[in-house]
Amino acid sequence: MDLSIHSSFLPHTDADASLAFYRDVLGFEVRKDVGADRMRWITVGPPGQPDVSVVLHPPAVDPGITDDERRMIDEMMAKGTYTMLILATRDLDATFERLQAAGAEIVQEPTEQPYGVRDCALRDPAGTMLRINELG
Repeated sequence: MDLSIHSSFLPHTDADASLAFYRDVLGFEVRKDVGADRMRWITVGPPGQPDVSVVLHPPAVDPGITDDERRMIDEMMAKGTYTMLILATRDLDATFERLQAAGAEIVQEPTEQPYGVRDCALRDPAGTMLRINELG
């Protein structure tokens, strides 16, 4: 098999805040922006990687999801336990400094993890945990 990751979906609670974060703070390109208000899907991705995208979407819009499930999703998003995305960079310290200067919600400063990865952590406007691993 010859498979690659094309798109991954992350929820947003405020499309404009998420767009500003992924575009202006992380430097991702905006590839698509469709819909409006709470029914808006925004596709972003890292420059130089046109085949890899993140789709920021309204959570729990599936008609098969119950009100209780929607409440649970909202609670998990607020705690930052609903979704996670791991990014990578060659210069973690410089990346961290730029994120901190841009006002990103920092969860953990660059740290050498016991499992052999040096990384940091932050949250996007919807509460998604983003970890950034240092390549090297």
